[in-house]
Amino acid sequence: MASLMTSDSQVKLAARAVKDVYPVSRLVREVRLMLDGSFPLLWVEGEISNLAMPASGHIYFTLKDSAAQVRCAMFRGRNQQLRFTPENGMQVLLRVKVTLYEGRGEFQLVVEHMEEAGSGALQRAYEALKARLGQEGLFDTAHKKPLPALPQTIGIVSSPDGAALHDILHVLKRRFPAIKVILYPVAVQGETAPRQIANAIQTADQRQECDLLIVGRGGGSLEDLWSFNDELVARALFACQIPTISAVGHEIDFTIADFVADVRAPTPSAAAELAVPEARQLGLNLRSLLQNLGSRLQQKLANEQRHIRYLSQRLPRPQEQIKLQQQQLKRLQTQLDYSIQRRLQGKQQQLDYLSVRLPHPQLRISWRQTRLQDLTQRFEKAFSVQQQQFKLQSQNLNDRLKRLLPVSRLKQQQQLVEALSSQLNRLTRQQITDHKKQLAQLMRTLSVVSPLNTLERGYSITSDAQTGNVIYRSDEVTVGQSLQIRLFEGQLDCEVRRKK
Repeated sequence: MASLMTSDSQVKLAARAVKDVYPVSRLVREVRLMLDGSFPLLWVEGEISNLAMPASGHIYFTLKDSAAQVRCAMFRGRNQQLRFTPENGMQVLLRVKVTLYEGRGEFQLVVEHMEEAGSGALQRAYEALKARLGQEGLFDTAHKKPLPALPQTIGIVSSPDGAALHDILHVLKRRFPAIKVILYPVAVQGETAPRQIANAIQTADQRQECDLLIVGRGGGSLEDLWSFNDELVARALFACQIPTISAVGHEIDFTIADFVADVRAPTPSAAAELAVPEARQLGLNLRSLLQNLGSRLQQKLANEQRHIRYLSQRLPRPQEQIKLQQQQLKRLQTQLDYSIQRRLQGKQQQLDYLSVRLPHPQLRISWRQTRLQDLTQRFEKAFSVQQQQFKLQSQNLNDRLKRLLPVSRLKQQQQLVEALSSQLNRLTRQQITDHKKQLAQLMRTLSVVSPLNTLERGYSITSDAQTGNVIYRSDEVTVGQSLQIRLFEGQLDCEVRRKK
């Protein structure tokens, strides 16, 4: 019997060994690993129920909808980033990791991020639009226009029934009652509101009937202010050529319109205060400026009067001024005479220097005449000798021709000889005429540069009697020095007795 039982147990053990039997812990762990590896981080939306917030700081709750529910856990390191306190019945949007709690084998979601479902989606859309428009440069300060110091007309884009319009008008009336206001009525909430707001901004920009444009509404939730987070409104504000003030909600509320507008006001009332100065303060400033201007004018007048008295004291009497001018004129006349005299002396000295260096033209003319006479005599002598030789040759030839040639040939030769003799006489006379013309031209050139012409006009050349050097300046001579003064006709021997 015992042996039989032993054999049955062995069979069962053998059969169990063949099967892959999972312990519960292994099964739960492998399922968890499978879930962790199969699902990325997911966004899940649902309603909170069974909320538990123990002292450990963790949050446990159930996320449900109309058809199902699932356990959720948000650990202390994550829930410290929450901007609100979760409550039962609250609709939330979760970013979760799908997993399995091994201790109880329960399917659960580990929450990485939690936000309210309605506002959370809007916030994500807000951040995405803000980032995109910022990259396009719609928020750059370079595009911001300065507000006018004192606008004549203010345009308001807002709801005609809203409290924001009442606040703006009340502040404008209090600060500057004379300001003109134009209302561009629009809906500030609802599906059609963004289009109406953008069209109103474009209309005001096209009409150019106001100097400043206020765009805004009163406070509210993110959903209530969403019309001012629309891309149409943002681009209309960016394209508007009129300076704009965004006044949407309360001080803590920020919209896309606030970033695009030229100036952001924390409230509609603050926008009105930024738009116009206070009339009473302007009056006080104006009176202060007028008083300051009057005192400055009086001070300027007093300074000018003192300056006039000072100038009148410095100004001499007319007679003294005329006398000073006459003295100055006399001094300038003396300087002018001296300068002219010095210049004439310099030119005369330069001419004398050139005259000394230049040979006397009469000598050159005499030499040229002598040379011409000599050449003429030599030419005439040579011509006479040549002519005589030619005659002798001609006579000899004639004699020979008479003996050797017929009479007709002899006549031809005689004619040729006569022609050659006539040509020789003509060439000789032409050469003598050319030489005479060249000589006359040289004489005229020498006459132009000759210092005799200068002397003929009344000038003279002064030189040292011993050395013959030409004297150019008075400081080159001494008292008692002998000088020679050359005139156009004659020469003077002088002695220096006094010099200036």
